[in-house]
Amino acid sequence: MATTTELEARIKELEARLREMDEDRMGGRGRALVDELFPPESRKHMREAWKHNLMAVRSVLDHWIEKQDDGGKTTTKRRESISVE
Repeated sequence: MATTTELEARIKELEARLREMDEDRMGGRGRALVDELFPPESRKHMREAWKHNLMAVRSVLDHWIEKQDDGGKTTTKRRESISVE
């Protein structure tokens, strides 16, 4: 059985490998370039814009899921003629 010290060393090694894999997946150099080109406030706005785009897509999906759950019934009202005197 491994000692506590050996287990802690193994955990640090695995965490380092995980960080390396994340950097490779995220394109570590690309991320550094974005950080260099855009100030923190701009990056924050871009993250918020991305979040709002995802929320918009979710609302569209929710709408169509709800429509499917209702059996495809239309919720639009028909036009009505109103005579003006």
